[in-house]
Amino acid sequence: MKKLFDQVSESCSKIVTESYSTSFTLATKMLDSSIRQDIYNIYGFVRFADEIVDSFHNYDKKELLNLFEKDLKKSIEDKISLNPILNSFQKTIHNYQIDYELVDSFLKSMKLDLDKSKYLTKKEFDQYVYGSADVVGLMCLKVFVKGNNQDYNNLKPYAMSLGSAFQKVNFLRDLKADHDGLNRSYFPNLNIEEFDEESKQIILSEIDKDFSHALKGIFQLPSSAKFGVYTAYKYYLKLLNKLRKTPPLKIKSSRIRVPNYQKVNVLARSYVRYRLNIL
Repeated sequence: MKKLFDQVSESCSKIVTESYSTSFTLATKMLDSSIRQDIYNIYGFVRFADEIVDSFHNYDKKELLNLFEKDLKKSIEDKISLNPILNSFQKTIHNYQIDYELVDSFLKSMKLDLDKSKYLTKKEFDQYVYGSADVVGLMCLKVFVKGNNQDYNNLKPYAMSLGSAFQKVNFLRDLKADHDGLNRSYFPNLNIEEFDEESKQIILSEIDKDFSHALKGIFQLPSSAKFGVYTAYKYYLKLLNKLRKTPPLKIKSSRIRVPNYQKVNVLARSYVRYRLNIL
């Protein structure tokens, strides 16, 4: 019956992914079935941790996050958890020998969100992005290469660039929500009141470099992962280009979105390129 419990746990991770992110779900469905569930398992874990620090305002977030971390460590040690999200995540950790340093770095960045509201230096910012995004990309990369350490090390820099690009796009898109709703400002020394075209272009230039570097690695991914990751890349590139065309005043007063019909269009175009073997 443990097998049935594991299946239920993994179904929960998939439901979390589908409930919280249509774009990530769409990209994940483009992965080979042999690795798809493990990506749901990773997303379920990072989503729950992120929800604790971003949404549970009427509760003791620090206590909840500490308990979540404690339960995670025990689940990895025991290879089971009655929390279905942790149970499915620990399974993926063991299956692909994911280094706990990656998980620990992620949790450290989540803990920063409990108390830290501004990042004054690039070093502080880069450390936060590494923990909140780069390591998530590295966890996924372990799955993509099915635990092969040589392939993992070769592709690691590209996966980190892609994680950084995704996170910085999110920060730019959520400039208003982070500032007004969570009292956070991630980009170093950025005063939202003075956010203008010049400061936007500086951010865009940095993201463009991350995306350009990441794309080289996407082309080198195994075929089981290439199409799904490329789809996610193209979706975020679409969002970035929309932000590029949006006046700074609108960015800092509303949340820019890519409509679902445009996401489907991105998928269709990505699929054509994939089938024509020009990825």
